[in-house]
Amino acid sequence: MTGGLVFHAGTAMEDDRVVTNGGRVVVVGGRGETLAEAARVAYAAVGEIHFEGMHFRKDIGADLEGY
Repeated sequence: MTGGLVFHAGTAMEDDRVVTNGGRVVVVGGRGETLAEAARVAYAAVGEIHFEGMHFRKDIGADLEGY
């Protein structure tokens, strides 16, 4: 995946893996030629992240033109 950006906090290293450590643990962004492309990239990156109890918002930026 190209253009995805993942920032993490509330994480810890455990057996050479990044694991959640409670709270809001990641922020995912995307880059693209358009807002719609950036959103597609960001949600593709979200699709690569998996952990128990994971949930994410799907409405951020949805009210912006071109999304």
